Amino acid sequence: MWITLFFLTLVWFAETQAGGRGSSNQGKSRGTAGPLLTVVRDSYPTSSATLKPTVSHNNCEFVLDECLKGDVPWTRCYEDRIGSCVQKGRFTPGFVRLRVNSSQEAEASPTFNHRIHIPSSALRKSRGTASNEEVLLVAAVINSTHFKLSPPRKRRMFIPAQPIHMQGTVMGDLVLAVRAGNYAVRNLSQPIKLTFTHNKQAVVGTCVFWQESEQEDGTGHWSTEGCDTNDNGMEFVCSCNHMSFFAVLVNPVLTVDETNAVTLSYITYIGSALSVIFTVISLIIYICLQRRRPEKAIGVHMHLTGALLCLHLSFLLSCFWVRLVNETEEGWVCRGLGLFLHWSMLATFSWMALEGFHLYLLLVRVFNIYVRRYLLKLSLVGWGFPTLTVLVCGIVSVYGKYSLEVSDNNNQNSTAQICWMSSQFPQRLLVSYITTVALPCLVILYNSCMLGLVVFKLWELRRDRGGTESSSGWKKVNKEKRSRLWKDCATVLGLSCVLGLPWGLASTTYISLPGIYAFTIINSLQGVFLFLWSLALTCKSRPDSNSSVRDTSSTQKMMTTSFNN
Repeated sequence: MWITLFFLTLVWFAETQAGGRGSSNQGKSRGTAGPLLTVVRDSYPTSSATLKPTVSHNNCEFVLDECLKGDVPWTRCYEDRIGSCVQKGRFTPGFVRLRVNSSQEAEASPTFNHRIHIPSSALRKSRGTASNEEVLLVAAVINSTHFKLSPPRKRRMFIPAQPIHMQGTVMGDLVLAVRAGNYAVRNLSQPIKLTFTHNKQAVVGTCVFWQESEQEDGTGHWSTEGCDTNDNGMEFVCSCNHMSFFAVLVNPVLTVDETNAVTLSYITYIGSALSVIFTVISLIIYICLQRRRPEKAIGVHMHLTGALLCLHLSFLLSCFWVRLVNETEEGWVCRGLGLFLHWSMLATFSWMALEGFHLYLLLVRVFNIYVRRYLLKLSLVGWGFPTLTVLVCGIVSVYGKYSLEVSDNNNQNSTAQICWMSSQFPQRLLVSYITTVALPCLVILYNSCMLGLVVFKLWELRRDRGGTESSSGWKKVNKEKRSRLWKDCATVLGLSCVLGLPWGLASTTYISLPGIYAFTIINSLQGVFLFLWSLALTCKSRPDSNSSVRDTSSTQKMMTTSFNN
């Protein structure tokens, strides 16, 4: 057996030498074979003492297995060795190794579902200072089970500034490794493009690359840094500014480690408690303003503040009450708190929508704004719609204890519970999507349009003022104009909180950890922001009443009424 292997090796070695000489005489179109075969020839020593079956250790087919058994991180070992290994035979499934001209674009396809396109600028950068125009391009498909996720590190920073760790199912359980030249390339001016073919069942996918752990323990995490994703329906096209191990995470999930989860919980509880306190103060302020200056807008603000007070109060009661009862026990108290929490949330978004409707009447229907028993009709909608909805849900036994199974890094399961919609209710997802997803999205969309209308009216107002004062007013920015700009910005920010636009940050919680922190902090402190808005109305009430007498512009009167009422 040993003699047969020795004979086959010598024959193959002689054929490669002949091929190398032949290819060098056949012009530039086949010039890539010569240097490639030179690498193969140098990899085999001529001494018969070394020609043993272990010569296959330098075979590209066995590089992955040998790197997995090594002491260094296997990804680093693999990237180093696939550039010097020998590809025995003309075809290896899922592996492509060839030399390409760095002055031209290169394409490779290790499988039918994976394609690579590398621009010439990336190839030239990977070549470095070498004089040879040709560079070695290697593309391989590796099973994703070899990539071990590292446990999240405990961070002392309040908001981590490190890349986000993405988790999800690797599409097809395959990872595409790409290497070119002798130097690692990053921050490419022209990105490389990697195409992953998929079926229509893979709806959501994100291009990621493997980031090796700083602990050098063979683990790492998936990251989206430097990669953009484009899905044309049948293929994911990844545009990345570096070369590494790439994959597509199908339905990727952003995970939060235990440290950040505890921090977010404390932020939520403290923020909701502060909102309860400050919404009570805001209600007192609005009641005083309403007695001194009865206006419809103040009444709308007062109803919104009351709904928000109920929301934060019911949330805290639902979270703390569920800790006092057994995990398997629901009880009528928990069902009642779930109903109260759902009703408060619907009432809050209803009054946010009515705030936008009232703003529409002030901005568009300014000359026909009188409605008989206006606040009573708004109250029938703002409080009646949530009441009718929760009564129907209560009759069909929607409410109860909601349980969520949580798995930590050690695969230990735990249960997070809250008094909300019962997990046992069969149509819970449908009710939840309609009342807590679709409705808020419609409200935020409508109120965003109203805020855009406010910004347009402000711009139109400042433009008219600038034209009447002086022709050089656009060129000189004085202290008064800067003061107006700050007031306008404060007005827009205040209205955005009143209209509930910060709830739109919920979309960022699916893609980044800072988005989760931003959503949690801003929305848990919404009661504090409404208190600042009520304080601003109190401070501006007297100056605005005096300035409105001097202002003869109907548009200015309308804007003053809308912003300060």
